[in-house]
Amino acid sequence: MQMTESVLSVVRGQIARLQKVPNGFYAQRLRDVDPAAIRTQADFEALPFTDKDDLRAAYPLGLAAVPEEQIVRIHSSSGTTGTPVIIPYTQKDVDDWALMFKRCYEIAGVTAKDRVQITPGYGLWTAGIGFQAGCELLGAMAIPMGPGNTDKQIRFMEDIGTTVLGATSSYALLLAEEIARRGVRDRLKLKKGIIGSERWGEKMRRRIASELGVSLYDIYGLTEIYGPGIGISCDANDGMHMFDDYVYFEIIDPKTGKPVPDGTIGELVITTLQKEGAPLIRYRTHDLTRVIPGDCPCGCAYPRIDTILGRTDDMVKVKGVNIFPGQVDETLRDVEGVSSEYQVMIDHVEGKDCITLFFETEWEGEARIALAERVKQHFKALVGVSVVPKPVSMGELPRSEKKSTRIFDNRY
Repeated sequence: MQMTESVLSVVRGQIARLQKVPNGFYAQRLRDVDPAAIRTQADFEALPFTDKDDLRAAYPLGLAAVPEEQIVRIHSSSGTTGTPVIIPYTQKDVDDWALMFKRCYEIAGVTAKDRVQITPGYGLWTAGIGFQAGCELLGAMAIPMGPGNTDKQIRFMEDIGTTVLGATSSYALLLAEEIARRGVRDRLKLKKGIIGSERWGEKMRRRIASELGVSLYDIYGLTEIYGPGIGISCDANDGMHMFDDYVYFEIIDPKTGKPVPDGTIGELVITTLQKEGAPLIRYRTHDLTRVIPGDCPCGCAYPRIDTILGRTDDMVKVKGVNIFPGQVDETLRDVEGVSSEYQVMIDHVEGKDCITLFFETEWEGEARIALAERVKQHFKALVGVSVVPKPVSMGELPRSEKKSTRIFDNRY
C-alpha cells in the first residue's frame, strides 16, 4: 500500500510523542530515530517491526503512551499463554473504535431499525463490547447475549425478532445447526450475519448462509489494534475494506520482512495512525492476506485486503511440507460430499510423521469409503503429502461457542 505524505507526517509526529513517554516501550525502541528524517516510504520501512513478544515484555502497562489518568479501559488479547498482552485505551480510542464499528455495520447495510444479537464474549476480550458500542452508536437495538446458552439465544432470536447476528464462525455454525435441527428457521427474522475472530473457509460460509438464510460479512480486527471493526467485507464479497484513516497497513514477506507487490500473499503489518493509549508502529499481525488493487464494485473507497487466509504461526511442517489450515479448507471445498467441519491430527508413529484427517459427511457405506479415497488423493495432489482419511458422521466433531482448533500437532 502506497504511503502518502500525510501518513508520513502522522508517523513522524507519533514517533516524536512516543519518544517523550517516560519508560515507555517505544521511548526505548526508537530512542535513536530522528523523526524528521522519515521523509519517504523507504525511511518508514527501515523502522523496526513490533511483535507480540515485545508487547508481552511491556506487561503490565509499559505500552501506555499517556498519563494513567487518561486511561479509561484496558483489554487483553485472547488465547495467549504465559504473560498476557494488555492494551490501554483512552476515551478517544474507545470513541474511535465505536465509530469504526459503526462504519462496519453501515457497509453491511445494517440500520437503526435492526436488532443485533451479540454472541462474542465480553470482559477483557474486545469482541462483545466492540459489537455493542458500534451498534449503539448506529442507533440499532443491541442484544448483548455473549456466548453460550444456545436455548436462550434461539428463544431471543424468535421472541425479540433479531435481524443481525454477530458471532464467531464456529458459534454461528453451532447456532445454524441447532436452528435447523429444531426446524424454527421460518420463525426467525435474521437477515445478516457479521462474523469475525477466526479464519473460516468457503464451504463453512456457504453452510452458515444457507442454513440461517442470511448474507454474511467478514469483520476484521485484533485486540492490539482496537479490536474487531477496523475492516469489513461488503456486498461485492471481494475482500475486506480497511479504514485507512485509522490504520496504515503493509504486506510483507514473512521470512524476509520485505514488502511484496500488491496482489501477492504475505503477512499483514499494521501501524496505528490515531491511537492514543497504545500506538503501535509496524506491528506484525502474523495474519496472511494480500492487497486487492483497484476499485471495489460496491463503490466504497476504503482500500481492501483479502479475507484472512491463515496465520504464519498456524503453519505446521510435515515431511518437509508447510501446511496451513487454509490449504485444508481449500482441499475439502472441492470434494463433493465433504462437510465444512474437519480436524487434523499430526502424530509421530514408529519414526514417521502421520497425518490423520477427520472430516464430516452425510454419506454412508461404500459411498463413504470411496469418498475417503477421493479425499486422500485430492489432498496428496494439492498439498503434497499423504493423509489417513477418517470420515465421520455429521455432528461428531466438536463444536465451539468461541473459536475452533482444527490442527493438533501431537509430535512435541
